[in-house]
Amino acid sequence: MALPACAAQALGPPLQPERGAPARTTCPRRHSRVEAELAESRPGSVAASVRAGPPRGVSRGFNSQPLLDEPLKASSSPAGAARTPLFALLPRGRRRRMHDLRRRWDLGSLCRALLTRGLAALGHSLKHVLGAIFSKIFGPLASVGNMDEKSNKLLLALVMLFLFAVIVLQYVCPGTECQLLRLQAFSSPMPDPYRSEDESSSRFVPRYNFSRGDLLRKVDFDIKGDDLIVFLHIQKTGGTTFGRHLVRNIQLEQPCECRVGQKKCTCHRPGKRETWLFSRFSTGWSCGLHADWTELTSCVPAVVDGKRDARLRPSRNFHYITILRDPVSRYLSEWRHVQRGATWKASLHVCDGRPPTSEELPSCYTGDDWSGCPLKEFMDCPYNLANNRQVRMLSDLTLVGCYNLSVMPEKQRNKVLLESAKSNLKHMAFFGLTEFQRKTQYLFEKTFNMNFISPFTQYNTTRASSVEINEEIQKRIEGLNFLDMELYSYAKDLFLQRYQFMRQKEHQEARQKRQEQRKFLKGRFLQTHFQSQGQGQSQNPSQNQSQNPNLNVNQNVTQNLIQNLTQNLSHKENRESQKQNPGQEQSDGNTSNGTNDYIGSVEKWR
Repeated sequence: MALPACAAQALGPPLQPERGAPARTTCPRRHSRVEAELAESRPGSVAASVRAGPPRGVSRGFNSQPLLDEPLKASSSPAGAARTPLFALLPRGRRRRMHDLRRRWDLGSLCRALLTRGLAALGHSLKHVLGAIFSKIFGPLASVGNMDEKSNKLLLALVMLFLFAVIVLQYVCPGTECQLLRLQAFSSPMPDPYRSEDESSSRFVPRYNFSRGDLLRKVDFDIKGDDLIVFLHIQKTGGTTFGRHLVRNIQLEQPCECRVGQKKCTCHRPGKRETWLFSRFSTGWSCGLHADWTELTSCVPAVVDGKRDARLRPSRNFHYITILRDPVSRYLSEWRHVQRGATWKASLHVCDGRPPTSEELPSCYTGDDWSGCPLKEFMDCPYNLANNRQVRMLSDLTLVGCYNLSVMPEKQRNKVLLESAKSNLKHMAFFGLTEFQRKTQYLFEKTFNMNFISPFTQYNTTRASSVEINEEIQKRIEGLNFLDMELYSYAKDLFLQRYQFMRQKEHQEARQKRQEQRKFLKGRFLQTHFQSQGQGQSQNPSQNQSQNPNLNVNQNVTQNLIQNLTQNLSHKENRESQKQNPGQEQSDGNTSNGTNDYIGSVEKWR
């Protein structure tokens, strides 16, 4: 069988028999033995070196390594012709394995050489880059180009330590809520965090007329006293996230104690073993699972002060708060939650001292749960409590006979429920919207004078947003929740008007504070200048009179400045009372005129 061209070229020309050598026999074994004996008899031959053992520094486990290297040099030296047959007489499989091993060894050596040179080049480039940075920062005091070996090692250790610290911090604090990384302080000024969060126009056009008392919500919450915050948690409105913020994210003198593995936290008042928060994560479902307005208003006082005598009960202020959500998104989110097996069977629905009967509140499913139900079946159930849930949970159900639908006509019942829900929502201490997380945080902080540790996060991708529905289904959901749609429109208008009112009030107070500071500094400057001028005139009255013939004119200007300063100080004292008067704009105009006269007098004096 003929050898391939590459193999024949590697093995070199065939061996020619030497003079005096016996003729080649037909027996390959005998012929190979004779050639081996002849090769051993020659001094300096390869076979003799093989029998003598490998040279110094070569492993004894593989004595054929020299044989693998030499055949490639056979054609370049006269002695190579004597070494070539020994490699050619090896079995084909052994030759192939030796050839593969050589190729692998060469490839590994090449990779190691490339890696070594690449690392060396990278280190050299890094050294020059760091040298340029250090020379730029520290000037001639630090020249990395002239650094010795110890300095290079120290610099490399500092770089590795910095990278290790960054990796550890990213592992410990993977999210944006970590308080250890405050990178915003080193970045450029951030835009207004309370900008439009629903990607709508930043300009808000109100639809409802609210009084100043409806817009200004500032509760004098005394956490050390007897006041209590009651959180009305409506299903699938983001109440779980907001409830966790209340127990884990508020700056308090005595923070809530939350243990690992437990949902409830202990939120005691400073110096007392009494809670200041009535919610799922502080007291649990003490009034039933997702208790509504009707249940909470009758249950909370009894739960908090039920063990005390009626005469010893303190006069508490119950501040109710809640969170609302877009009705269509909330409805789809509840449907997805029911699909996963949620039932809320533990809800009591107590109204007027009793729970509803099975005839008043039938069930939409027959099994243990309603898991896997399609959206059409969820919408077709006429007794589904998901329909208009927000209006029902915020209204006073005792006004319509609780769950007894035969007390009044349906149209009248819906009107009473909607008006009751609007009234309760407007008079609540606080309510927020899921679609406006940062504005919700801002209004809560301004209402209760309590600050959160980390900002709220707006999640625009939820389970409800992943549900794709057509326009027909959306209109049907809006029709099933028409009361919630009207309530949400009312709540959104009131919420944004309150936010706008509080922001304007904050800007006005900051502007007035800056103006008062400037006026105070101007008054101090004028007072100091007049005192120094009076001292100079008292020391040299004749000289001043001769040098300044218009002294009387300056004294008149000084008296006018003092009078204007006195008038401005009187305006400062009466500023709070002027805010309450209906003619606020007129008084502000008078104040601005006084300020202009004051500045004009200063310019005239100069």
